[in-house]
Amino acid sequence: MVDVILGLQWGDEGKGKIVDFFAPNYDIVARFQGGPNAGHTLYVEGKKMVLHQIPSGIFHQNKVNIIGGGVVLDPVTLKRECDAVAAYGIDVKKNLFISERTNIIVPTHRALDKASELSKGDSKIGSTLKGIGPAYMDKTGRNALRVGDLLDKNFTSQYIKLRLKHQKLLDNFHFIEDISAWEEEFFEALEFLKTLNVINCEYYINNAIKDGKKVLAEGAQGSMLDIDFGTFPFVTSSNTISAGVCTGLGVSPKLINEVLGVTKAYCTRVGSGPFPTELENETGEELRKLGSEFGATTGRPRRCGWIDLVALKYTCMINGVTQVIMTKADVLDSFKELQMCTAYGINGKETKELPFQISRVKIDPVLEAFKGWNTDTTKIKSANELPSDMNNYIDFINHYIGVPVKFVSNGPGRDQIVSL
Repeated sequence: MVDVILGLQWGDEGKGKIVDFFAPNYDIVARFQGGPNAGHTLYVEGKKMVLHQIPSGIFHQNKVNIIGGGVVLDPVTLKRECDAVAAYGIDVKKNLFISERTNIIVPTHRALDKASELSKGDSKIGSTLKGIGPAYMDKTGRNALRVGDLLDKNFTSQYIKLRLKHQKLLDNFHFIEDISAWEEEFFEALEFLKTLNVINCEYYINNAIKDGKKVLAEGAQGSMLDIDFGTFPFVTSSNTISAGVCTGLGVSPKLINEVLGVTKAYCTRVGSGPFPTELENETGEELRKLGSEFGATTGRPRRCGWIDLVALKYTCMINGVTQVIMTKADVLDSFKELQMCTAYGINGKETKELPFQISRVKIDPVLEAFKGWNTDTTKIKSANELPSDMNNYIDFINHYIGVPVKFVSNGPGRDQIVSL
């Protein structure tokens, strides 16, 4: 069977730590979508480590880690990551496997991403400029290069054909930046990529499941950034929800078992786009400071706000979430009063449903106040030690979304997680 861990907000929910925490219970950890725009933060031997493409189970010896076909892969970023992981004594050539169907991000994808975003002016969507969108466009446009193509003797001619197509588009954007250094680095990284384990992912995973192996599918970004169901057009270019596991790894829906959704105890968002509970005041600044809310991939300051239960219930529904993991609960330790959004006010009417085009309507969040626990929870190890006001906060969320919060993370460390 396949269990899934994914984000229920706009990304940055702390999925890396959660995957790392659960990884010992599984034989295989597999990324099923996204690209180097992901930033999964782990703490290994007391040191901060950010993974962008390699699954977060890589630091567990003898665990198979797979980059699935639903991912778009930047070979340059991958090589850097592999070097960083190897410094901890991890043999990536033994533990890391890559689907031959994984699409490759080429240098002109990055150039197109930058040129496109610059052309939008004030209407920019907040792209990470990693080439993600253009790479997925080539995938759906049936022009993409895939990892399996590296073994084809005609790969170079395929690359030149794609580059020429991109150059015409770049000329339309009047993009004149020299990317020759990017290309040199890219082809060096391709030689490294050829030394890794390239597999037929769908057969590998399905045969492993038949043999009784347990698979953990790791999502990137968050459900509110899903290309179909997120806050379009301020979304990513892949299916970040649980349905993406099937297309990203080549497994049947009937094989999906538990869906573990990760949410912060509050809300954050990086980049542009609607954010109904955003706090553009001292409280928002305090959340940012206490939560160290800066993008793991971009370093950009995250926008902060109260937890949005309307959006959270929506993402639990579309993912079929079976249990929720709440992270960064300790960030709220010093607040005397907390609030939750329980409905949206739109044109004088209240609704508990997410509107079709959330960026086109003015939303006034309906907030309900709760007493803060106002105590340090970072050293708590068991559920019976949690403050009663924190329990009240969690119980309200359980009742509202109809899915139980089963774990609470109360700090960045591996051991700072409480089972409820």
